[in-house]
Amino acid sequence: MTGDYGKFITLEGSEGVGKTTNIDVVCRLLEANGVPFIKTREPGGTPLAEALREAMLAVREEEVSAMTELLIVFAARTQHLDRVIRPALAAGRWVVCDRFTDASYAYQGYGRGLDLERITALEGWVQNGLQPDLTLLLDLAPEVAEQRMQERTKDRMESEKVEFYQRVRSGYLRRAAQDARFRVIEAKNTIDAVATEIDAHVSALIRDWKG
Repeated sequence: MTGDYGKFITLEGSEGVGKTTNIDVVCRLLEANGVPFIKTREPGGTPLAEALREAMLAVREEEVSAMTELLIVFAARTQHLDRVIRPALAAGRWVVCDRFTDASYAYQGYGRGLDLERITALEGWVQNGLQPDLTLLLDLAPEVAEQRMQERTKDRMESEKVEFYQRVRSGYLRRAAQDARFRVIEAKNTIDAVATEIDAHVSALIRDWKG
């Protein structure tokens, strides 16, 4: 293999689009091709980052400001990058992550209405240029996603109104249109159809990595 440095794959999308199912599709494909990898998530991935995730998502009477939410996410991301993501990539392992900074733009930027330049500034400080090699955006109308989540016990973010998720979806699609690392996947399709499309995109990255 010619790949000395691992590849970084992220799965993005709002609630109910099937990220949990399809991140397993990616992992099975990597395993089948003998690619060393780790699976992780954001916010989270380390004990401290998971504690920050729990604090951010808890349903509470106190209103959580959009800026507080953003800073919690980036604090968790800093720990995640330092302790998990960068070491894994440097060791030649691939990283498969359930959400990354695109979610901050979509949720806190477009969803909450925060200035995108603030997010860009934090991104620069925390990531120092690190970006995913491939981002799979699972796209689904919020109304359909809401139907999928009817039986789920919802956290604070999942309890937002459909209008919020319309803004989140719009933000994701805007980012996808601006960056070639994105692959937009119609999450309304069957599980098998979505898996086939993911397989094609990830397989192309594996071929490139192997040279």
